[in-house]
Amino acid sequence: MTQIDIIKECQICSEVSQANGEALIGSAGNYNHFLFVEMAEPWARNFVYEHPQLGAIYAMAEDLEQEQVNIRVMAIAPDYHHSNSNLTRVLHYQRPTGQFARFEKQEFLIPHEKIMSLAIALLKQLSELSQFDAYRQQTNHIRDMMLCTHGSYDLACGRFGYPLYRQLRSEYAANAESRFRVWRCSHLGPHNFAPLLVDFPEGRYWGHLKPEILPLLVQRNGSVAKLYPFYVGWAGISWAEQIAEREIWMQEGWDWVNDRKSGQTLAIDPSDEDYPDWAEVRIDFTSVNGHSGAYEARIEAKGTVKTMWTSGKDQPLWEVKQYHVSRLDKVVKSQILS
Repeated sequence: MTQIDIIKECQICSEVSQANGEALIGSAGNYNHFLFVEMAEPWARNFVYEHPQLGAIYAMAEDLEQEQVNIRVMAIAPDYHHSNSNLTRVLHYQRPTGQFARFEKQEFLIPHEKIMSLAIALLKQLSELSQFDAYRQQTNHIRDMMLCTHGSYDLACGRFGYPLYRQLRSEYAANAESRFRVWRCSHLGPHNFAPLLVDFPEGRYWGHLKPEILPLLVQRNGSVAKLYPFYVGWAGISWAEQIAEREIWMQEGWDWVNDRKSGQTLAIDPSDEDYPDWAEVRIDFTSVNGHSGAYEARIEAKGTVKTMWTSGKDQPLWEVKQYHVSRLDKVVKSQILS
């Protein structure tokens, strides 16, 4: 059997997910740090874990998890407009303390042999970071979309991710002077949500994307409600809070993305650690004009769907709970902070 025949017989997890109506919301990766390191393709399935430098950074990140510091280490492919073959680009996004609207960004172009020492400085030893000032890039004005095209990890990511990357690249990021860039990245999240991307510096995840929705996603010149089924969630808060945050965004409109926010889970069903039946959450916010407020919401399970988590032949279907917001209250009146 040829590889083409194998692909023809393969079931694509993303297609199964979409056909069965699986909701995406609540699945965005929730991390303190995102670290993207430029590495040439091809990438093997376990490239990030097995590469000498990325693997060492990944091991360090796992050690830091014991200190309640969650770190996502990923690869991005070089881009002919932005990349330098003699240097390695490192993009670092960090969750600010307290309420925030965007992750704090740092970008560097460094010699290849300095990747590990920079990662240590960014993640563990901030006092050492000044030695990399000469390599720092002034790109805080640039919006970066990381789109998973890691086809060796799952067929869905390559089949659906790469064509969408080409469209974003040619139609929105072709100009080297653009304030918008799109990168091919390694394994990002659930394969069954492919094509899947994360939009930085906000840290918003989007999945099951269609070419026709890209103008709204990039340019934000229409109703935010049309993005509802594609929204996976905001990386700044936990899964249940993400479900509530989407409903708030639909009410507040585009201004919501600029409001500083924080979330907390007030109570959660103790009977099922992985898929609880309910959760009570609160989202506090401060708008750009100084108004503060909060929403409280109840998230409840509402039915199940069957999904496939990995593409392949004869892969099992898994039944997963679906969630909705059963109650959403604005509990604090807006007021202008003094």
